Amino acid sequence: MSEEIVAMAQTLGRVADEDMEALTALCGAAERELSGRLREGLTPEDCGQAYVLGCAWLALAALAGRGAGTAPVRFTAGQVSVQEESGQYAQRAQTLRLQAETVMAAYLRDRDFFFRGVEG
Repeated sequence: MSEEIVAMAQTLGRVADEDMEALTALCGAAERELSGRLREGLTPEDCGQAYVLGCAWLALAALAGRGAGTAPVRFTAGQVSVQEESGQYAQRAQTLRLQAETVMAAYLRDRDFFFRGVEG
């Protein structure tokens, strides 16, 4: 499944060749993170493509956080030149992480929520 995750991340993130080693390592870390957060009794295979997509987005979030993972968009048509801004790394990383959390929400253990008993 690891190769499938790396391929998905590379496709989604337009990752440059020089970032592929880092992307592969980050995909492995994303796999370990998500597999450790799965609801009891679930395996990555139970999640299907959601697991692949969630891991890919987590890896891309980590890559984006360091300012990599998106090939710059630049083109010129006549007198007009267009260039994609690249200063929004933290925001892009946060958005990608949210995408991963959203696609995997049905399969992950609940976090940051609990009931506390109240005597009464």
